[in-house]
Amino acid sequence: MMNHDNMEERFPVVDATGMVIGCATRGECHSGSHLLHPVVHLHVFNSRGEVYLQKRPEWKDIQPGKWDTAVGGHVDYGETPEEALMREVREELGITDFVPERLGMYVFDSQRESELVYVNRTVYDGAVNPSADELAGGRFWTLDEIRKAMGKQILTPNFESEFQRFFLKNTLNPIK
Repeated sequence: MMNHDNMEERFPVVDATGMVIGCATRGECHSGSHLLHPVVHLHVFNSRGEVYLQKRPEWKDIQPGKWDTAVGGHVDYGETPEEALMREVREELGITDFVPERLGMYVFDSQRESELVYVNRTVYDGAVNPSADELAGGRFWTLDEIRKAMGKQILTPNFESEFQRFFLKNTLNPIK
């Protein structure tokens, strides 16, 4: 069982449009260097409008133990964002029969890193089998549960800001 991230894993370094301009290791990208590297996110909704969230394992180097976007993963060097999304969804949730819809992309900056995030969503009612090696489980949440958990150190800050930006900005009950 894997219980740590491979710091020598190689990621593409990109510009803000996603064009590959170099290559760096996970360790270099997560060291505070702010080398911009691409990641893919998939928000999985069921037909009732609930959202699947994964629980990050305690051993993760970033945001351990918090609830996060259903699927999030790095694009490997030499891989397209679309290929990375299909691989990550298969690895993390065991799902292969889904149709992603790309909603947009943005740069996420934290103290440790800068990511170019490709945001996708899908509606899926099949079986979800979270990877025991990569995740600490997961479940579907109602929008109300997500709203109540925001700002309480339960969800990752990245998930909170992205979910508000892409899914809650047009609601009649905006988060204060």
